[in-house]
Amino acid sequence: MISPRYLFPEIPEELKGLEDLASDMLWHTVSGSRRLWRKIDPLLWESTSNPWFILERLSKEKIKALSQDPEFQGLFKCQLEERKRYFEQKTWFEENFPYFKGHIAYFSMEFGLGEELPIYSGGLGILAGDYLKAASDLGLPVVGIGLLYQQGYFRQLIDSKGEQVEFYPYNDPALLPVFPLRDDSGEWISIEVPLPGRNLILRPWYVTVGRVFLYLLDSNDPANMPSDRAITGTLYGGDNEMRLLQEIVLGRGGWKLLSKLGIECSICHLNEGHAAFAILERAKDYMQQMALPSFWTALWATRSGNIFTTHTPVEAGFDRFAPSLFLKYFFDFCQDVKIAPEELLALGQLDRSKEEPFNMAYLALRGSAATNGVSKLHEKVSQTIFRGLFPRWPTWQIPIGSVTNGVHVATWHSQETDELWASICGKDLWRQPTEKLEEKFRSATDCALLEWRKKNRLNLILALRKRSRCHCAMMGKHPDIMSQCSCLFDPNVLTIGFARRFASYKRPTLLLHDKERLVKILTDPHKPVQLVVAGKAHPQDQVGKAMIREWTAFVARKELHNRVVFVEDYDMRLALDLVQGIDLWINNPRRPWEASGTSGMKVVVNGGLNLSELDGWWAEAYSAELGWAIGDGKEHGEDPAWDAFEADQLYSLLENEIIPAFYDRDERGIPQKWVNKIRESAARLTPFFSANRMVREYANAYYIPLCYAAEKRRAKSGELARELERWKKTIVTHWNSIHFGNFHAVQDQGQIHFSIQVYLDEIPPDWVVVELYADAKEQTAPFCNIMEKGEALVGALNGFIYRLTVNTQRPPEDFTPRIRPYHPDAFLPTEAPEILWYK
Repeated sequence: MISPRYLFPEIPEELKGLEDLASDMLWHTVSGSRRLWRKIDPLLWESTSNPWFILERLSKEKIKALSQDPEFQGLFKCQLEERKRYFEQKTWFEENFPYFKGHIAYFSMEFGLGEELPIYSGGLGILAGDYLKAASDLGLPVVGIGLLYQQGYFRQLIDSKGEQVEFYPYNDPALLPVFPLRDDSGEWISIEVPLPGRNLILRPWYVTVGRVFLYLLDSNDPANMPSDRAITGTLYGGDNEMRLLQEIVLGRGGWKLLSKLGIECSICHLNEGHAAFAILERAKDYMQQMALPSFWTALWATRSGNIFTTHTPVEAGFDRFAPSLFLKYFFDFCQDVKIAPEELLALGQLDRSKEEPFNMAYLALRGSAATNGVSKLHEKVSQTIFRGLFPRWPTWQIPIGSVTNGVHVATWHSQETDELWASICGKDLWRQPTEKLEEKFRSATDCALLEWRKKNRLNLILALRKRSRCHCAMMGKHPDIMSQCSCLFDPNVLTIGFARRFASYKRPTLLLHDKERLVKILTDPHKPVQLVVAGKAHPQDQVGKAMIREWTAFVARKELHNRVVFVEDYDMRLALDLVQGIDLWINNPRRPWEASGTSGMKVVVNGGLNLSELDGWWAEAYSAELGWAIGDGKEHGEDPAWDAFEADQLYSLLENEIIPAFYDRDERGIPQKWVNKIRESAARLTPFFSANRMVREYANAYYIPLCYAAEKRRAKSGELARELERWKKTIVTHWNSIHFGNFHAVQDQGQIHFSIQVYLDEIPPDWVVVELYADAKEQTAPFCNIMEKGEALVGALNGFIYRLTVNTQRPPEDFTPRIRPYHPDAFLPTEAPEILWYK
């Protein structure tokens, strides 16, 4: 890969390195970076927040002036020195895993690295962007794989009638911090993916994210058919066939790019099921490299290096494709790897029927050694969603774990937040393990915390005033109204925020359940409250658009002037302003439909507090000294009566606890209850709900163990993979012939002696385990212990007695034996979900 050919005028020696700062998406978030670019062009910075675009717009005269400006040179040299030190520092991953030589490929349909690269729509992309930044900070050898869309997610305008209007700006690569991926001779690398009747040509681009590269694939090549050029036209655009094509480009094209670049990936991490076709391409690639006769052997060899992270809280959210559509694009693949089309189709089905759609999440789970949800609650929800793949298995034993999401703190904190944390905990605190920060931050004084929050709130209000003036001007408002925009909101008033995608399950109008009660809360003359609302509805979601209209109508009420505002075009820039300045963040999804959520984590970083449903991350983070919660921790479905109950909870908490805590102050003007919650919330929650912890958890719990397993399976030309394939074939062939004989349970002074006769047909006894199982009951945890193989049964082939003695007060009828496959090197029950119960 060679350096990009920059389009702007030649940079003088005094400014060498400025292009590196502009092109590095991580460095845009570093303390001092925003001051640097604002110094170059304040107006352009405010309108774009795009350092690369600012750099490209520089004239020769401006470049000369900057090279002679002492103040700018001071900022610039400080940034260069900081970046040099960043790359020279030994990282956490280097110190802990110096022997790890491969790469981790992170596939995602969207990446939210910054507003200057609009290839994201919401939480999934923001999480992926924060992941890459934290991976760079910690030194993980990650490469990102995504798509470069000609149009990102839509931009929103609210018209004079309160209606959402959508716009789709064009993403001009020349104005984005993306660069063509060229070989050593300067040729633009290209990737070809076979499609029916033609080859799709993909152009790869790269983005710098600190130590990490993100590779983006683009189908807009003139050599492609016009319809194929549109595959990467719009994020989540087009019909179901277009979605399938985008996922082929991401999964198959992404893995082909890694192969072409010679990047050896030990781990393939799928951020949602969109990228699951990488599993198939990886197995095919390995099959061809090793000249294996069987695609299934190659899948056994590579599966151990795949991990699937699901973000979906409902089964209906998975991508599905009609069998005929799937086979249209994978018939040639089946011929190449010499398998029947129905065998490949079955990887994405439950029942292997001709009519059942191909489910991308099923392929992702079956093709990965590990699957995880994105919060502890989401782990349980996902176990329920995927239980169809593991018939007769207890839900709690379905093989899905969890790594709770976290946020890249340096991206989301304000300058004031950065200075406060650094003054208390030291520099570079988000680039090393964060566990020690909790106790340090507790030393923050009441005055320091209040001053911090005052500055953050004021910055938000100034940003809202500017946005309000701009919107009023666009709508042709009267000059008197324009002048009022400069007085929007009071910097000393409790400021509440609600910003979400306007979808029914997020209940964005729950606060409006009793409008008059909300008006009374907002307009209390002694303890006033000001409310900021923002959010987009999907262009086809008429219910979501109606909820936006309901809010805009409420905001327009005369008595609410200067008390509530709806801010249009919710994006990363607006999110940054909100999470830094909001005092109280409200989130009220319908449990358990919020898989994790990260906005509230960003608020915590900046000293804000949360009032949220006990769902997603808040279900594991909440305690009374940290914030407030609604709900009872149970699921109630779409019950209007329960919605009304939780709306009343919201109002009551605001009236009786939250607002009094903010305004009840001592003789020095300190709201002690409020300050105590700020201190404890920031200290306890910020270090844990950070992308720093999240990425380290992925490394320790998944990447390193899976890397060992993958190396073991591929050793000696895949000897272990072949053994596992034979093991599984034997299990499948003979499973229906195994059965139980007599079962005995003898009670004896607080013990129960269990014995069971087992007939294993032609399955070697080492290839199964016999267990004694009992469900959870009242306050008793579930029981599951391996029974010991005893003597052989007379006259039986592979017939044995299995025994276990249990110390328990539970009755014998609570317990039952079961048989399941076993291999020390298999991932179970993912790779062998068979199970046989005595009862």
